[in-house]
Amino acid sequence: MIVKSQIKLIKSLHQKKYRNQHGLFFVEGVKAVQEILDSHFEVDSVYATEENLVHSTESIVHIISELDLKKISALTTPNKVLGVFKIPKAAPLVFDDWIVAVDDVRDPGNLGTIIRLCDWFGIKNLLCSARTVDCYNPKTIQATMGSLARVHVGYTNLERFLRDAQLPIYGAFMNGTNIYSSNLPSKGILVMGNEANGISSEIEKVVDEKISIPQFGRQQTESLNVATATAILLSEIRRC
Repeated sequence: MIVKSQIKLIKSLHQKKYRNQHGLFFVEGVKAVQEILDSHFEVDSVYATEENLVHSTESIVHIISELDLKKISALTTPNKVLGVFKIPKAAPLVFDDWIVAVDDVRDPGNLGTIIRLCDWFGIKNLLCSARTVDCYNPKTIQATMGSLARVHVGYTNLERFLRDAQLPIYGAFMNGTNIYSSNLPSKGILVMGNEANGISSEIEKVVDEKISIPQFGRQQTESLNVATATAILLSEIRRC
């Protein structure tokens, strides 16, 4: 069962200001909710339309109707389970491997896919500029497919962080050095830019080396999607 006050609270979490105010976010779907339950995230409450869809040692799973699930879901077709979790405090960065940094990525699907790519390629830390879309946006969460459980995502003044970083900084640009002919180190920072404008001029100033993905097809294609470009660059980083 779910009461009106809980419905109101969860519906408010669709908006960033209320996620920040309450320190909560929600995840939908059997697999995604179970992965977050099994991770370091602290659970607040779990709602499901059937018993035994997910298992939690820290929280009772409340059985609710499909109608009530639809009231709190961000999906057109709700996916049986919704879990509410506490937003964790920022984890300290570990500098013993590559770090991905995103400069003003605005599309929640792109950020979610980048989080999933970091998980796939074993990148533990993703750093976001202050204007990057919220990683706890429901659409971002959906695109991560549970990978948020294994990637630490933080927000900071990216320019200041990069100026102080003790790692080589590589930025993705259209006119950079061919990634396939670059000698990449065992650890560094890969910076990806905004969907429309790329890396900002402020961040460009602190990039040590500009890298690019060569184009082999027709020249009418202006650029790659930022998540697609991230996948290609991370694949090459891990190959070297």
